[in-house]
Amino acid sequence: MIGATKIDWTDGTWNPVTGCTKFSAGCDHCYAAKMAPRLRGMGHWKYRNGFEVTCHPEVLMKPYSDKKPKKIFVNSMSDLFHDEVSEDFIWQTFEAMGAASWHKFQVLTKRADRLAAIAPKLPWHQNIWMGVTIENDNAAYRAELLRQTPAAVKFVSLEPLLSPLPSLDVVGLDWVIVGGETGPGARPMLEPWVRDLRDCAVGAGVPFFFKQWGGPNNKTRGKLVQGRRWTQFPA
Repeated sequence: MIGATKIDWTDGTWNPVTGCTKFSAGCDHCYAAKMAPRLRGMGHWKYRNGFEVTCHPEVLMKPYSDKKPKKIFVNSMSDLFHDEVSEDFIWQTFEAMGAASWHKFQVLTKRADRLAAIAPKLPWHQNIWMGVTIENDNAAYRAELLRQTPAAVKFVSLEPLLSPLPSLDVVGLDWVIVGGETGPGARPMLEPWVRDLRDCAVGAGVPFFFKQWGGPNNKTRGKLVQGRRWTQFPA
């Protein structure tokens, strides 16, 4: 019903949309773009179009049939606010999340401009957590657009973190996630960047979650920041 995942800030994934196109620097080594052709080759019906943007209305009510409360990452293999996803389908997805009110849905987008533009038209149920990805300081403006939405929980995913973020203001946010890039060709994430972001979040009273240091072999660098594991969640 809900897809299994190794992402440790969520319990599972749900993909009413699959496929995407590269949008900014964080997309350069997109894991979903690499996975989609393999899934298509394995005959997975949702990837019959490969990595072309494809909506799947037939799965909209899947979370409703899972009665155990979960945190669910929405569209781990796409971006709900992609230009090729209609406003009507986004609205339907929000309504489906509201119908499964016992779950918490974690929606994440890089397309903060479109999010802010259509946010007033969407049904913002209390169980919808809205986030934006910010990978470098050029993308820090996405946090301000996120703050303009009526989401009950607003969060930023700073992954893959590719630079320090001196322009990022975390005031008014409910959660900060940080992670390095993983896999072949992974770009480095430096410790001072992470420490600064942790201190910024802690100083503002915002829960901080450190996902991983990353690198070509993700497991070798671990998940500790100055000897501590940071796994805080919104209240």
